[in-house]
Amino acid sequence: MRRSGNLFEEFCSFQNLYLASQSAQKGKRYKEGTAVFNFDLEGNLLYLQKELQKGQYQFGDYVSFYVHDPKTRFISAAPYQDRVVHHAVCNIIDPLFERSFIFDLYSNRKDKGTHKAVDRYQKFCRLNEYVLKCDICKYFASIDKRKLFEVIQHKIKDKQLLAVIKDIIWSYARNNNNTGLPLGNLTSQLFANIYLSDMDHFVKEELKCGHYIRYVDDFVIFGNDKQRLHTIKQTLQAFLIQYNLKLHPNKTQIRKVSEGVKFLGYKIFPEYRLVDKANVKRFKRKLRKYQKQYSNNQISLPKIFESMQSWNAHASHADSYKLREELFAKYAFSRSSS
Repeated sequence: MRRSGNLFEEFCSFQNLYLASQSAQKGKRYKEGTAVFNFDLEGNLLYLQKELQKGQYQFGDYVSFYVHDPKTRFISAAPYQDRVVHHAVCNIIDPLFERSFIFDLYSNRKDKGTHKAVDRYQKFCRLNEYVLKCDICKYFASIDKRKLFEVIQHKIKDKQLLAVIKDIIWSYARNNNNTGLPLGNLTSQLFANIYLSDMDHFVKEELKCGHYIRYVDDFVIFGNDKQRLHTIKQTLQAFLIQYNLKLHPNKTQIRKVSEGVKFLGYKIFPEYRLVDKANVKRFKRKLRKYQKQYSNNQISLPKIFESMQSWNAHASHADSYKLREELFAKYAFSRSSS
């Protein structure tokens, strides 16, 4: 693997920091932290540049909270200025690692995503009888920071940029300072792809699994020999030990593709796919909540339609025309008279 140096100057350039600030504020332009930073954008970027160049930039404290959609997740958000630095780092190192990623890694990459992963899944399941569906226990919380930094050092040799990356990795500490990355950082999304990239190549090149897909910590391997898939599962369990990771004992299964398998929000069969039932239930609950809020003048129709369009885009990638027609006909919105 070719390592890359002389990256720090490009990372600290005003142009890169400005582009990073534009990326970091997408969807968050009117939030307080963003607005304060943008009030004197040029001055703040110049200060940021100076601190980074001197090696004196200090990352701030995270704000943590739980979200429940669909399962409970512990999210940690970095201060806005730190997020600008995260984006600036990713602008530089993402293209370098992108070259080394396998084709069938679909998470957080340009021209990839869940829908293309699902299309690829369906193509592979038409060619195979079985699928080994794998899930890693508490992936982000289990990532070994020292191992991650070691993997990054194999590609990046610029010492000044490595120092910034190291500070980002160790700026988050929840239970164990040497274990775990925060859910919510752009850098965490990239690091999650990087951390298992060796496994991707191991599966493709050593285990010779041509039909393999990964999305963050969800991955599937197809085959026509069920016993071989059992052997691959055991091999991967042993391989992941060196990364401080374990396969989830209940969610890691070998299934017949003809039975339909849940993957990335869909239940996929060889010839068709459905929206996952749990996903439909959550959307119905959301629509009932919106009905109540709209009736009480607590939410606007554009806000409701934005959420509905997002779900509709997801559902439209399944055989769901009748389902969507019934749902949108059933849930009407009206204001209570005062």
